[in-house]
Amino acid sequence: MADKPEVTFKYVFSYNYNPVYVNGAHGGVSPRGEIVVNFYLERPALPNSITHEINPNGTIGSETAQEPEDLKNSLVRFVSDGVILNYESARNIHHWLGERIKELEAIERAKANLQFGQEPSGGVTH
Repeated sequence: MADKPEVTFKYVFSYNYNPVYVNGAHGGVSPRGEIVVNFYLERPALPNSITHEINPNGTIGSETAQEPEDLKNSLVRFVSDGVILNYESARNIHHWLGERIKELEAIERAKANLQFGQEPSGGVTH
């Protein structure tokens, strides 16, 4: 039996490679038929400014105003990066992500089994 042909992929990283945390994505299909995905970090909004009264002893007192006024009703979706994928690449990444999700689910099942006193095989420990 002959050996199967092989290929080795070398990974080259940009000098400024810096993974970022994201917890959401927004996008859609472009007019060219490509998938556009913009990744964001959703977080509470930060104020532009906060005004406090000054207590008689010179310390910072209660908050009297904030800008913007609707800060408590605001969330920020900070868009850090985006990608554009063709159909084939999107399908390949979808498959790859599905496999990683299966791995995580298996890890979570194993943790749950250990938490409830079961061996990873499903048997009860004694």
